[in-house]
Amino acid sequence: MAEERSVRDSAQMLEAASDFANYPGVQNDAAVKEFLDRFPLPVIINALQTNSDIPGLENVLVNCLERVFRTKYGATFIPNYMPFVEVGLKADSPAVQTLACKTIRCLLENSEKTFSAVKPISEFNIYPLLLDCLIKGDEQVSAASVDTIKVLASFQEGMNIVFPLSDNEAMHLGNLATRCNSLGRVRVLALIVKLFSISSAVASVIFNTNLLSLLEAEIRNTDDTLVTLNVLELLYELTEVQHGTEFLSVGTLLQLLESVISNGSGDSILSSRAIAITGRLLSKENIFTYADESSVKTTISAIDGRLGSLENQVIDEQESAIEALGLIGSSTRGAMYLLSSANPVARHIVHSAFQRPGYGKIQLAALHALGNLAGEVRSENNMILNSAAEETLRFLIYDTASKSSKLTPYGLFLWLLQRDAETRLAAYRVLKALVRRPWCLMEILSKQEIAHLVSDPTIETTKIGMEAKYHCCEAIATALASSKLVGDPAFAQIVDELQDAVRRGPYLGRRRPESQPVVMTAERF
Repeated sequence: MAEERSVRDSAQMLEAASDFANYPGVQNDAAVKEFLDRFPLPVIINALQTNSDIPGLENVLVNCLERVFRTKYGATFIPNYMPFVEVGLKADSPAVQTLACKTIRCLLENSEKTFSAVKPISEFNIYPLLLDCLIKGDEQVSAASVDTIKVLASFQEGMNIVFPLSDNEAMHLGNLATRCNSLGRVRVLALIVKLFSISSAVASVIFNTNLLSLLEAEIRNTDDTLVTLNVLELLYELTEVQHGTEFLSVGTLLQLLESVISNGSGDSILSSRAIAITGRLLSKENIFTYADESSVKTTISAIDGRLGSLENQVIDEQESAIEALGLIGSSTRGAMYLLSSANPVARHIVHSAFQRPGYGKIQLAALHALGNLAGEVRSENNMILNSAAEETLRFLIYDTASKSSKLTPYGLFLWLLQRDAETRLAAYRVLKALVRRPWCLMEILSKQEIAHLVSDPTIETTKIGMEAKYHCCEAIATALASSKLVGDPAFAQIVDELQDAVRRGPYLGRRRPESQPVVMTAERF
């Protein structure tokens, strides 16, 4: 009789837990309290520990408990159930391990950033167990552990746990990485990258404890291409961290990237990712405040050399390199680096934009890179470069045009505007930036066809296309209005056409109204 009642109670709890876990909305504190009044936590935890062989029960109770602890009310119970959390982190079940990791995260996220929130983690020695989950768990368990450690490190007391003062500590991330296999090392490095992104303060600790050197060491070790590629992907993530520039720009990272790019016998995918990382890193204006100038120039020269050796082959790597140059050229200092020297690196961008019609992907990347180089992504005050860089840019475009079948920049621009939608979109960006230069404005106005195209409301049908064309038209009209040509009768028609297009706006510019449905009364017999 007692056994039947136990089975009946378990079935009721399973049904109620399933309803609670699968509730489509957000469970509030009141709903959690009502559920726990019916089924107290000790009952649920006992069922999870003793009835895991019942099909479906474990997943239902795990999901149920996760939703309970996610609320502020539910999180208040966690400190009293730390032994359960400790056991859960050591469990054989990935679902239970994941729940235990998430439970610690809920404890931290639902508390004030005080020592009391971190105290249970210290008392029950939870951090080493989280690291075990990171290294030995499946992908889901490892990800849950990373998320939890990241929250822990955002607490001042948590930082003291994650970053022990002594390098000899067993849980020091540097020591941990040396004891792991290749997968474990990559996971530890991924954790370091996630921690680096928390704040400038945490990034500073990572830099000062020399943890970034672990990534550099893995890149130098060419024995395992897959590991090297994974670490390069982690470096790519690092370059996207806004506060990371000053830490990544000093030391040997740029020299290391240069060596990977210049390695002609290395795997092309490695050099391609190194080029992409360099582009992302050097696209930040403040990089030039911290980085050694000679290292910057050497790394850019390595990309130049790599592109020269890839002529007419390895399309994907050429595209990646052109995109990287475009990122570098988006900053003022970066653009001037690309346009300096007797044989400027920017020649790859200009030549690929206008002389490579057979390489669609490369040409499209080059056109967007040229838009960046010309300042389309920079502020109005920083769009124009110094006189030497501007003269180089003008020369490259005229020289490239003279060697093409179009002969003039006007012919090249017109040809691009008559191409497919993606090419037109890139061409609008290029013209929007270049038209700020008087020589380009004169080219565009030398004939009327380009003005007709950018003013024509029927050419573009997509939102992004209409907006890009409008901004290009607006830029030409603005440049013309501020030039000496605005009062010239020869340009009066073009001025009127451009100003009319600007007044119409990007979306409501069609001169002929669309057909409108007509509603009529039905004929009756």
